[in-house]
Amino acid sequence: GRVGGYRDPAIALQRPYLDAVVRAGGLAVVVAPDVDPVELLGSVDAVVLTGGPDVEPTRYGAQPHQSVYGVSSEADEFEIELVREAIRAAVPTLAICRGLQVLNVAYGGTLHQHIPDLEGLIAHGVPGGDGHGVVHDVMVEPGSMLADVCGTGPLQGSCHHHQAVAEVGSGLVVTARAADGVVEGLEVRGSPGWCVA
Repeated sequence: GRVGGYRDPAIALQRPYLDAVVRAGGLAVVVAPDVDPVELLGSVDAVVLTGGPDVEPTRYGAQPHQSVYGVSSEADEFEIELVREAIRAAVPTLAICRGLQVLNVAYGGTLHQHIPDLEGLIAHGVPGGDGHGVVHDVMVEPGSMLADVCGTGPLQGSCHHHQAVAEVGSGLVVTARAADGVVEGLEVRGSPGWCVA
């Protein structure tokens, strides 16, 4: 089906991701999921895994909830291998929203497929909604790489996610949570490089 209003298959990215890389002094390159991740990592200084549609639930042993959207086996396979290889090769990696979920699944973790179904949680936004996320406080663990960059908070996060980390992947550590306990940050324990999700 059509995702994001494109009639034909498309690779598209919201401009603010690219603008942020440029502001940081980089050249932003959007990559199709049909390149070899190891070869790609030999040509870049860092990786940003961005937000996007849902990870295929069968990758973490679940049957799809009716709310799951935009699944791409090709994108999942590419990004899971890319994040594993980037961490192994100590290529600096920033994983945002879907990227955090991909990292968790890559390390054997699971996801809550539709957090609005869970009792007692604050609103975490609607993917592809009106363009404005739900802003809420996020507390960051002292001593984490995220805390080194942003402080311990409370930070204000603008969220658009209907999914969230359930079981944390092996070797990952939670570095940030919303007030309701939803995981908003992950890092790789003992990583030789820089990986912040």
